[in-house]
Amino acid sequence: MLEFDNVSKSFWTGTQRKVILDRASFRVDLGESLGILAPNGTGKTTMIRMMAGLEKPDEGEIRRGCRVSFPLGFMGGIVTKISARENARFIARLYGLDPDYVEAFCRWLCGLGEYFDQPVGTYSSGMRARFSFSLMLALDFDMYLIDEGMPNSTDVEFNRKAGDILAERLRSTTIIIVSHQPEILQKFARKAAVLMDGRLHMFETLEEAKQLYDYETQS
Repeated sequence: MLEFDNVSKSFWTGTQRKVILDRASFRVDLGESLGILAPNGTGKTTMIRMMAGLEKPDEGEIRRGCRVSFPLGFMGGIVTKISARENARFIARLYGLDPDYVEAFCRWLCGLGEYFDQPVGTYSSGMRARFSFSLMLALDFDMYLIDEGMPNSTDVEFNRKAGDILAERLRSTTIIIVSHQPEILQKFARKAAVLMDGRLHMFETLEEAKQLYDYETQS
């Protein structure tokens, strides 16, 4: 499970304090994937980084009772001076996995060809996203964190393969996905929440969450 207990987080923008979460408490159990609707600029990425342990709350406690992934697209653990192959093998060792397997899986899924053996720093943003997503799927997590859905890739084959794998993972793992687009959440989650003005409103269905989200964003 992943649990937020009375968690607060805010930033000073230089002119005012921006509240991301205000005493939020909720729990996501394994097997119950959650979609969170939040308009742009409300702190979606900060919230998902907190779930991963990359950001600390100002107040409250975040408990992780399972293996929680880094956020999709997160490049913080990837060394740009070395190749995708070297990164895959290095990170596999950090997680106690077979480097040969992780390298082969990433090479197959991201479809970078000869670039797989070139420094990651030479990649386009789309290539980096494909590699980081491949790496996330190669590692064995109980709960996957996704910020805004699939990587922005024009590679049809990658989108198909990655989408199929993610759909398969849904049967045995849990996904928390944060987006400003309700249609993205439909693919991954039944339960949903809405993040508005630092408050997280939990709902049993995406349709209920969408009604509040539409009302707040269109009014």
